[in-house]
Amino acid sequence: MNEKKVTVYTQPDCPPCKVVKEFLRHHQIDFEEFDVSKDKAARNRLINVYRSYSTPTIVVGDEVVTGFDLPALEKILGL
Repeated sequence: MNEKKVTVYTQPDCPPCKVVKEFLRHHQIDFEEFDVSKDKAARNRLINVYRSYSTPTIVVGDEVVTGFDLPALEKILGL
């Protein structure tokens, strides 16, 4: 199973965010969640570090997936 740190940037009323979190839970992958609507530092990190303007944005180690891209997620998670 994946040993890299997994971070998910989300916001309320984001159906793909919910799907990503359920996908990770289903595969028993621990993750840290940041709600960019409430956490200004997380929002700034999302934009300035990961060059993403949308949620969900998933960071696994040093790899970034924007949106619920199942093939990309499976690949970087080694599923």
